[in-house]
Amino acid sequence: MSTNSGNWISYAITFAILALLLAFRWKRMRRARPLKLERLWVLPALYVALCVMLYAQHPPQGAGWLFCLGALLLGALLGWQRGKMMRIAVDPDTHALNQTGSPAALLFIVALVVARSGARVAVERGGWGIDPFVFTDVLMALALGLFTAMRVEMFLRGRRLLAGG
Repeated sequence: MSTNSGNWISYAITFAILALLLAFRWKRMRRARPLKLERLWVLPALYVALCVMLYAQHPPQGAGWLFCLGALLLGALLGWQRGKMMRIAVDPDTHALNQTGSPAALLFIVALVVARSGARVAVERGGWGIDPFVFTDVLMALALGLFTAMRVEMFLRGRRLLAGG
């Protein structure tokens, strides 16, 4: 078996697993879940700690910092948009916040994963003279901006809904 056919099998298995996970997630997305504003900071804080640890082990060099900053800002823009796609409602009886996943938000993440995978393959095959560590650092900064801005947008909107409801 050639290496190329082994890669296709690997991609097919990965695609099948992702399709199965997305099908389960899509089904669960329709249910409203409680939204706890006081817990929205946890994931971004954990991710900041992970980024700090990994950047301390292998910090970007020179222009790598500019690429990371650009990715952080792009991630924040994308995260804000994804946060706006999440449906948030106030329960009229309990005045508690509930969130319902948005199919558009899920497809948005799928598109980001596909773009990331395509970029990774392009860098691996084409070389492009890009250090894999810089590429990873940039993707981590993008994810940090995405997670943080999404939760900030949801927090602000949830707080407005509670104040107005």
